[in-house]
Order: sequence, then structure tokens, then C-alpha cells
Amino acid sequence: MIFRVRLNSWKRACLFLVLFVTSLTFSIGCSLQTKNITSPPIGNIAKTLDLSMFGPALPANLFINNKKPSEDLIDLGRELYYEKRLSKSQTISCNSCHNLSNYGVDNEATSPGHKGQRGDRNSPTVYNAAGHIAQFWDGRAATVEEQALGPILNSVEMAMPSNKKVLEVVNSMPEYVTAFKKAFPEDSNPVTYDNIGKAIGTFERGLVTPAPFDKYFAGDKSALTTQQVRGLKLFEQSCATCHAGTYFGGDMYQKLGKEKPWPDLNDLGRYKVTGDKSDRMVFKVPSLRNIAKTGPYYHDGGVKTLDEAVKLMAKHQTTKELSDGEVKDIVAFLDSLTGELPAEYIEEPSLPKSTSKTPKPDVSTPH
Repeated sequence: MIFRVRLNSWKRACLFLVLFVTSLTFSIGCSLQTKNITSPPIGNIAKTLDLSMFGPALPANLFINNKKPSEDLIDLGRELYYEKRLSKSQTISCNSCHNLSNYGVDNEATSPGHKGQRGDRNSPTVYNAAGHIAQFWDGRAATVEEQALGPILNSVEMAMPSNKKVLEVVNSMPEYVTAFKKAFPEDSNPVTYDNIGKAIGTFERGLVTPAPFDKYFAGDKSALTTQQVRGLKLFEQSCATCHAGTYFGGDMYQKLGKEKPWPDLNDLGRYKVTGDKSDRMVFKVPSLRNIAKTGPYYHDGGVKTLDEAVKLMAKHQTTKELSDGEVKDIVAFLDSLTGELPAEYIEEPSLPKSTSKTPKPDVSTPH
């Protein structure tokens, strides 16, 4: 009798255990199903994207009026871009700071110029720059043609003492004189300082880098990874107020420290150009195309990693504190803006040979 009671008690305990385990399994299953319902598939995220804010599509080139100039003009611009004899020491060219085989930068916080001097701002990439609202961090040059002439006479950069000295160098080489005549056939005196800028700027207008994002924008939904699509959505929500349009920036000015003061207030930005108090700490919003390759970041090159740059931008421009996971997703998306370099177009050319009339290098300090 006692044995039967104990046996019945044991059976009831086993039955209770089975029911408990079954109930627990069912609950966990329901919980997992609920999580799957509340976490939308990546396809659903893609459907909520507004890609129109990143249009129009990247053009094949940025030539004026979409009209391709003569090959003679492009070839001259390419030669002048690589020409170190346009600098006082004859050791610095446009390509020294804006290395075309390195996404148009030198990866320095600030670039070394004449006799190792350094300016106070980071050298931005020249790729896609012709599509921007203006040139330089403070927008002091309207076009790439105008911008190309600035560093040549800057005492910290290429340090040539005058336009006249630059033209003396060019005119000393018959091959250049002939090249200018071909590039500017309607000019009675084609070797001018302005034409140097026009030639370099024209060459730079062909520096366009189509990227995986452009394929995605055109309809190829396999062009981005799942993580990049997540990052694009976060970017759309957190960054696209300023970094929008074809170039993900480059088309407006914005105060650095818009929501929370930037820690370094030494560079007053566009204020140096306009003298307008409202332009204090205002800079041109940089394009984010090729941003994964063009560090260090910000106007002074003071931030080494893209992860940190994203965190700081969110904190100071939007007051948002991004999680590490959100930062990684955004950075993954930004990598989809890394474009293809036009290898043939940027190939370094053979340059005209110096003659007995070509001025010698001068390493003296500019006055």
C-alpha cells in the first residue's frame, strides 16, 4: 500500500515536470517568434530608405556644361598637376599633398610645404571636388580652376614669389609653350597664370570615383551588404541633414559644434573670409565620398579614426550618443562610398625637360 502511494506520487511529479518543460519550451518559442516579428528583415529596412536625398546620380565627369574639353587641354592640366617646378624648391606639386593614387590625399593631419612648413588645415581630396559648392574648407575659392592657383603662391605651400616667376619657369621649356598653344588655340598669348589654373582645373574635373553605393542607387540592391544597408538607414536618420546630395556633403556650410560647442575654437573657419560673426566656426561641409580612405579627419586633421569622427559628429552636431554597434554600421556604410580610381586618367605623364633658361631650385625662406 505504502509502495503504491509512493509510486503514484512519483508519477504525478514526472507528469508535472513534463508539463513544466513543455510550457517553458512553448514560451521560449513564442518569445523568439515575437523578436523576429519586431526586428524587420533587411529588405523591409531598404523599403523605408529615401534615396532621393542622395541624388542626382553621380555624373561620369564634372566638365563645364557637361562638354568634354580637348585632350590637349586635359593633357596639359595633367602635366601641370604633377609639375614640381611650379614650386620654389621644385620639390612640391599638386600631387604631393593631393596624391591621386592615394584617393587624392597624403593622410597627413596637415601637409608639409616649403622647407617642411605646415599650414593649419587638412588637405582635402581633389576627387569629385569640382562638384562642390566651393573649394577649401572656408570656401574662399569658387572653382577648382581658382583653387589650383592658390597653393602655388602660398608662402607655406609651394612658395613661388610671384605670377611672373611662375611664367618664367613655364616659358623656359619649349615643350610647355607648345602645349599651351595647343590647349588654348584662340589665345594670342596662351602662357598665362590664369590658363595654368584653367588647365589644372579642367584635368581635375575628370576626377570622379563611382562607388558601390552608386550601383545601389541605380537599383542594384546586391551592391551593399546587410550591415551597410543598416548603416545607410542610420546615416539617413542621423547625418543626412548636412551630408546629403550626390557627394554626401560639399554643397553647404555649417557651424562645427552646432548643438554642442566644439572643443577646439582656434580656427574660426569661414569667418576669416567673410568677417561675419555668424561665420565663426563655420566650415564647408566635406563630401564623404572616399571618406574611409582620406583620414585623418576634420579641418585640422585632428581625429585619426573614422569611428571616432562619426561619434564626435553625432555628439556635437546632433546631440546624439551613438552606440558602438551603430557607429560600426554607419562606418560600414561609409565604406560603400569608396570609389574606383581612374587609373589610366591619373597616370603620371612624362614632363618637359628643363633647359638652361629654367630657374634653379630655391630653398630660401620666403619673405
